[in-house]
Amino acid sequence: MKAVRRFLKYTLTRSFALVITVAIGVYLAILIANMGGYVDQIRENTIREQIGLAALANPDFRNWTAEVRMEYINGLVEVERDRIGLNRPFILRSFDYLGNAMSLNLGRAEQLISDSGSANVRLIILERLPITLVLFGTAQLLNFFLAVFTALVLSRRYGSLFDRIVIALAPSSAAPAWFYGVFLILIFASILGILPFGGMVDAPIPSTTFGYVLSVLKHMVLPLMAWLLGGFFVNAYAWRTFFLIHSSEDYVELAKAKGLSSRTVERRYVLRPSMPAVITSFALILITAWTGAIITENVFNWPGLGTLYFQAINAIDTPVIIASVVIYAYLLAFTVFMLDIVYALLDPRVKLGAEGAK
Repeated sequence: MKAVRRFLKYTLTRSFALVITVAIGVYLAILIANMGGYVDQIRENTIREQIGLAALANPDFRNWTAEVRMEYINGLVEVERDRIGLNRPFILRSFDYLGNAMSLNLGRAEQLISDSGSANVRLIILERLPITLVLFGTAQLLNFFLAVFTALVLSRRYGSLFDRIVIALAPSSAAPAWFYGVFLILIFASILGILPFGGMVDAPIPSTTFGYVLSVLKHMVLPLMAWLLGGFFVNAYAWRTFFLIHSSEDYVELAKAKGLSSRTVERRYVLRPSMPAVITSFALILITAWTGAIITENVFNWPGLGTLYFQAINAIDTPVIIASVVIYAYLLAFTVFMLDIVYALLDPRVKLGAEGAK
């Protein structure tokens, strides 16, 4: 019972701390996205412009004097300001925005709409999310598992030709994925003409499901190649170094001296102590897959969350910007919380609650 109480106390304390951290991060994002209230001034000017254009459609409006026109427009603007809360001080509005953001009551986008015609922020995000996960979920998982398994091979063959090649190519990952994407598009799309320049599917859209899947896979080839070139070699080199450090520990040498097979030594004495770091990297990679990559998606014209975020920034669409930040903050906080629990289960050196403070 004592262990259960300690675990529950730790869970509640950690959850409360993470919620406070997320709230602070989201509030800062709100302040930045609104530019201290400047965006609301832009919104008011947009409202005034829309009302003015609508008023011009009224034949009687043109016959009014300038004073009457201005009084009419100002009255409608004031009604709209009152409706959306722009007549309140920004500091009060910001806390309203915080409450709505934390509860995922994100309202409607101000500039962007979904492909289905909806301006609901939640629907816009949910519409783009699967598109991002298809590409970047695949890319991140491929990059991670290929790098880890390659690193294991390199740690067994330290100093081999393959090891030296990976070490030599590791600095190539300093360039971002979109940088390689530009050259891949130039070679395979422009010069050779065997792969599409970008987008997600051919136009016109294939009529069959199988044809649609093949078209999406074809459009994924260049982004996946760019993403692997931008991260594989440096990740493999980093994990290879990490595994080599664990392979040189005294307990590993002792296990080898006892006559254990190399596979057993690797599984029990190299991989097992490495699991917390491996799981941390894997979890953070999954979070990144949810957010996409702004520049890479724009280079390949991939209509995911990264492209949406870029469009929202250009359009100063505050609700969409805040929605992206909130979703990432929740995912990050949940991942950190779960990692704390997993660490305690995998690593006996990690303790929870009061026991860990002793």
